[in-house]
Amino acid sequence: MSPVFAIVKRLLASNKICFILTALVAVCATSSGDVVLSNGNYTWLLAVLTPFFFVCYDFTKFMHLGASKKDYFIGCLAGYGFLALCISVLNTLIHQFLDPIVPARTVINLMDVCGWTENGVLAAEFQQMCFLLLAMIFLHVLLSMQAHWYGWLTDVLLAAVICVFTPIAPLRGILAGFFRLIMLNGSAPLHIGICLVLSAGLALGGIAVLKHKTL
Repeated sequence: MSPVFAIVKRLLASNKICFILTALVAVCATSSGDVVLSNGNYTWLLAVLTPFFFVCYDFTKFMHLGASKKDYFIGCLAGYGFLALCISVLNTLIHQFLDPIVPARTVINLMDVCGWTENGVLAAEFQQMCFLLLAMIFLHVLLSMQAHWYGWLTDVLLAAVICVFTPIAPLRGILAGFFRLIMLNGSAPLHIGICLVLSAGLALGGIAVLKHKTL
């Protein structure tokens, strides 16, 4: 068994809490009225929670076990890719088979809101997977930087962008345009390409951060 494959298995095995919390929320979440939120949307919670465990808990464990930083990071990327695929498939299945039988006039699924389903089920599924992969890698890199000054600087810059760009109309348009590119993008080739390029760029940044990360 290769070190990376073993790391991926351990990462997923140690992620039980995230799986359980996501399952509970997705199953137990209820909405009332003519317009309801699809339960499939709650599967995205797994993509938000997982980087916290991979970075804040698993890194120290693997370093103590003698794993290399390179194998750990590749294992994390592989784990994110696998989870992004699983989440995307599950939400797509819920959207296709469960949402239509919900006793409500309108069921809102983020796949529709983002315009991905306009390209067909398979394309929408792949767009969703690429976006979730980008989100997880972004969170991983951001969390990895928190022990360093540039991590705090990044936090301040992100907060400043949101606080400054939101109230000013021209800047708000720029911010909205960015989110239209990475999320609310109905063009499958453009959206997938942007997400993969940004994911690769963030992964390279994550390697640089990991070199300076200590226990």
